[in-house]
Amino acid sequence: MTAEMVTPAWMHTQISAEQYDSWPEEQCAGIEIVDGMVVVSPSASKRHNRLARVLANALDAASGPEWNADTDIDVRLQDVPLVNRRSDVVVYRAETIDVTPTRPEHVLLVAEVVSPGSETTDRIVKVNQYATAGIPFYWRVEQAATGVPIVYTHILDPASKAYRDGEMFTGAVKTTTPFPVDVDLGTI
Repeated sequence: MTAEMVTPAWMHTQISAEQYDSWPEEQCAGIEIVDGMVVVSPSASKRHNRLARVLANALDAASGPEWNADTDIDVRLQDVPLVNRRSDVVVYRAETIDVTPTRPEHVLLVAEVVSPGSETTDRIVKVNQYATAGIPFYWRVEQAATGVPIVYTHILDPASKAYRDGEMFTGAVKTTTPFPVDVDLGTI
């Protein structure tokens, strides 16, 4: 006998910002909303989560009191149709810690840790969405076959609303943009 998975009706209809905002936090965990439709994300690996947490901790320590860096928080990119991304790492204005939803104008940097199955989304789709929304910096962490992560940084060109390539780091990240950061991800 095989068990059949029954998905809730809300997973098959377009969701408005008002509907999403009324849901309990538990219902929003592990999902993103793209063009109003629910996209379920599988649980991340321990390595993925650790990379995100170590990077967030380093960014948080380096950013000063005006910025916070956290993992796994929603960023509302647009209201209609609703686009709500749950970014792996977000650096946002400290003064907006209690403001919901987090909007692009609150955000300085987003970072995504690429996992099997998220390659196209993290390399192409999200980078375009974050740029269009006006988020100044996008970092992508690739989990290389060697075990040493590669970090690609991107800087927004405000005129074209597109990212240009920034620095690339293998293992250790040592940069001054958007503020001085020094973290070794190669030992994870």
